[in-house]
Amino acid sequence: MKRIDQKIIDQTLELIKSQEREGAGNERIKTIVNRLLNDLFNAMADLDITSEEMWKACDWLTQTGKNNEYGLVYAGLGIEKFMDDMMDWEDEQVGIHNKTPRTIEGPLYVAGSPESTSYAELETEAEPDGERLYMSGVVRDENGNPIPGAKVEVWHCNLKGLYSHFDSSQPEFNLRRAINVAEDGKYEFKSFVPVGYACPPNGSTDTLMKLLGRHGARPAHIHFFVTAPGYRKLTTQINIEGDPLTFDDFAFATRPELVPHIERIPAEDAPKYGKDEAFAKIDFDFNMVHEVTDAAPGENHRTRATVEA
Repeated sequence: MKRIDQKIIDQTLELIKSQEREGAGNERIKTIVNRLLNDLFNAMADLDITSEEMWKACDWLTQTGKNNEYGLVYAGLGIEKFMDDMMDWEDEQVGIHNKTPRTIEGPLYVAGSPESTSYAELETEAEPDGERLYMSGVVRDENGNPIPGAKVEVWHCNLKGLYSHFDSSQPEFNLRRAINVAEDGKYEFKSFVPVGYACPPNGSTDTLMKLLGRHGARPAHIHFFVTAPGYRKLTTQINIEGDPLTFDDFAFATRPELVPHIERIPAEDAPKYGKDEAFAKIDFDFNMVHEVTDAAPGENHRTRATVEA
């Protein structure tokens, strides 16, 4: 089929832009929307996207909002991954080298987790069938020195692949804690080895992934925010070694440096580590970077879930 005349596209774009009032609105938003409309209209012409397809897309967008799945769509389409890539590039331009890589936050953080010093037990509700996990390490600066007063926020899913707050069957803040490290910079938490999970079956993200010939599953992982005064916030996660989807994550979050070795300690050796049961052991240090004047923030202020008082 012959492509629509470019003149028609340009005239339509100019008509839309002509409705803007000078000095009103937000110039940055105007620039972005006009560029995206330009790209969209030209894609519609190049790919012969029909009105039928455009209205089906509108229906899908509407349902995605009703399902509260845009965070998953951002992850699944690689948008959140590319935002990380852009921030990594911005860091490189000013000489910032992140020894502990950033990776995607995902949509399931909840602010206000219970805080403790140096050690935390993540389970508000016990998972009797879980494999016991102890993860520990030190929060360090660029030179390997401990950072007193750093905070390690940690969260992961239960054995059904569900996160507290978003899953009403779990207590609030189950598997969510904030650990304030002491002078030695050390943190440790007790939990269980999490499992991987898939996006909601037959939901908007799952539907899109199937149409793209892709799966919508994530490998087992644990999320972290690491913060300290005078340092750049670190948003990252680790993968559980051995998960078959570690390097086939639908959200593109895996980085080789974030797949630490997991050691299984038998019950007879547990007392050597001050424990009284068999457990999986992960050692992992977080390396932070001092704030840099005039550097891009490397962080965003997206809307995040909170627990109402």
